[in-house]
Amino acid sequence: MKALILSLFYFASVAANATEFRHIGDFLLQSHFKVTGTGATPIPMKPVAFKVYTDGVTVRINLMEDEKEAFTSFEIYRSDGISRQQSESGAIEVIPGIQASSNIDGTLRHLRLTKESFTITTFLGVSDQTTVSYAVAATSKETESEKKP
Repeated sequence: MKALILSLFYFASVAANATEFRHIGDFLLQSHFKVTGTGATPIPMKPVAFKVYTDGVTVRINLMEDEKEAFTSFEIYRSDGISRQQSESGAIEVIPGIQASSNIDGTLRHLRLTKESFTITTFLGVSDQTTVSYAVAATSKETESEKKP
């Protein structure tokens, strides 16, 4: 009986640890624009700081000033790298990163995340507009200055 109880506690602790989110980086929103059939239009904004967490299945993006419950979630569907084009040579390279998506109330969001940056592309269900948000990895100085008024 004692062995059964210990086994149950062990499996409960393993299950609890499997759902814990770990911090993977801080990011600073650098640009935000909307894309329509006529082109891309920058959306004025001030830099916004984010914390990013994952449990290996889901990615959570939190505003730095908000509580942990205030987040946007994305389900990971690819974790085998992100391809990007090198600016100098034009060659395609694959770097470590993930891709994830979210579909809430007809709004589809796609997340491309690397250690250097993330891009969120939002497709509204009944609109011809797409919005693109781009954030870069923050340094400790940048995140501290964002916290100060």
